[in-house]
Amino acid sequence: VERLTNSLMMHGRNNGKKLMAVRIVKHAFEIIHLLTGENPLQVLVTAIINSGPREDSTRIGRAGTVRRQAVDVSPLRRVNQAIWLLCTGAREAAFRNIKTIAECVADELINAAKGSSNSYAIKKKDE
Repeated sequence: VERLTNSLMMHGRNNGKKLMAVRIVKHAFEIIHLLTGENPLQVLVTAIINSGPREDSTRIGRAGTVRRQAVDVSPLRRVNQAIWLLCTGAREAAFRNIKTIAECVADELINAAKGSSNSYAIKKKDE
């Protein structure tokens, strides 16, 4: 949860506004509880598990040639990337529309926890 709040504090005008991020996450959790009736933390954990990519492509460059190679992702990086994808997805969903970012975070988490493909993180993971 802490890392989710921290990764929400990105992009220019939101830098370092921890209180705002905490408030967003609180709202999102309340919304999740209302919509699903489950424990929001469980939803968050499932979402992170579902949206963490299992393999990634790194650039392996030697002697001036660069080629992409598929590698397995370490558990820590999976969690980091999952959180990052969830935040990015929520941020893109909230941009230029009426929904608050808290609602978007909630939607993103619920969709990712269900594994439904209209979650940004799941779509990105499948790439």
